[in-house]
Amino acid sequence: MAEQLVFVLVDNEPPTFANFVAGPNAEAMAALAQAARGDGGDGIALWGAEGAGKTHLLRAFAAAAVSAGRTAYYAADPAGVEANVDAQCVAVDDIDRADAAAQSRLFTLFNAVRARGGRFLAASRVPAASTRLRDDLRTRLAWGLTFEIRTLSDADKPAALIVHARQRGIDLGDDVIAYLLAHGRRDMRSLTATLAALDRYSLSTRRAITVPLLREWMASSQLPL
Repeated sequence: MAEQLVFVLVDNEPPTFANFVAGPNAEAMAALAQAARGDGGDGIALWGAEGAGKTHLLRAFAAAAVSAGRTAYYAADPAGVEANVDAQCVAVDDIDRADAAAQSRLFTLFNAVRARGGRFLAASRVPAASTRLRDDLRTRLAWGLTFEIRTLSDADKPAALIVHARQRGIDLGDDVIAYLLAHGRRDMRSLTATLAALDRYSLSTRRAITVPLLREWMASSQLPL
């Protein structure tokens, strides 16, 4: 129940570049923001471990493209992608999971997006060159930029949380950060979800975010203390 609560809170906040803690991925995020505006090369390929933030970046890319007045399409599952998707910016998650039929459609779609001067963004768990995708699709994914999306180190997480908190207008104390890292889940998705929940809880109770408030919220949410 606790895990479900945390991730429902994440889903309530649409992924954007503004609420992504870039850390070692600042260069990748800047390239995606540029591509969403229609600048840069043909496409970008992202790869990295589960939970590193690839899905967040793909969805943020699509949102930024719409904000820039461009049409965008995001696919969480390559199996559902159609070859005739008419969008200037296309983002496909888990492309390495595509079966033969999906790969054929993705190959056609990539060519169509490129022909109309659009931007194609794909994400996978391993570099495109290491996937079992058909050769012509792998080759096209390698035409553009490739970025490994890396998880934040534990040493970087306090600074990242401070940055994320400031973006929300929160002054987060060192003791709160230390308690959260010691007693909560340590991946950034869970940490930023907790921060969002704490912000709402703080506003609803009209109390500042302190360790006692954090402990109270964790207890009421049935999270580990």
